[in-house]
Amino acid sequence: MKAVILAGGLGSRLAPFTQIIPKPLLPIGESSVLEIQILSLKKHGFDEVFIATNYLAKYVKAFLGKGKKYGIKISFSQEKKPLGTCGPITLLKSKLTEPFFLLNGDILTTLNFRKAYDFALKNEANLVVVTKEIPAPFDFGNVKSRGDYLIDVEEKPNFKLEILAGMYIMKPAIFDLIPKNTYYGIDMLIKKMVSKKMKVGRYLMKEYWLDIGKASDYTIAQEQYHKRFSKLKDGKK
Repeated sequence: MKAVILAGGLGSRLAPFTQIIPKPLLPIGESSVLEIQILSLKKHGFDEVFIATNYLAKYVKAFLGKGKKYGIKISFSQEKKPLGTCGPITLLKSKLTEPFFLLNGDILTTLNFRKAYDFALKNEANLVVVTKEIPAPFDFGNVKSRGDYLIDVEEKPNFKLEILAGMYIMKPAIFDLIPKNTYYGIDMLIKKMVSKKMKVGRYLMKEYWLDIGKASDYTIAQEQYHKRFSKLKDGKK
């Protein structure tokens, strides 16, 4: 099984750390975001990972090598210009001849990748989107009324939003919808498929998930490393 990790972003919201170190290589405990992702994929049966690079690409390549130390094959692609969250996979089209996983390089998760992958294989859609429910705190009391009278109030309720988790399972036919050498985002692909009345699958994950988008998320990642990810390097569950 194959997976593609998008590791070419600037990580500007995590500056100044990312001015020297690419965001996916930021240290998390005794590891890094990319290493945790690679070892998690290996744990669930993936045997080949492609790293889509751009910003500070040579550091990513030098750090990971060809994957021998992780027991998994690693290859790289490099954009000549930013291609968004979908465009980079067109550089790997000839190598992605079977269903594959695509994930953002700033996601920490305990997702059962194999379970999600197997779900996608049985799904009719050429794109299956992994989603996650997250609480969205509301800072005001939610008032319910009837006419001119208040009938109830809910103090600072938490709403649940279902979001894109930055992980997708794609089948090779998806390449017919993605323009080559063009900036193209996953949102653009989803909207195109919906407008054409093409099926887009949905896999609602229940496992732990964190998008490391800002400094406070990075702090949480450090706290979660020993609890959830430290045993990956030992090949333990």
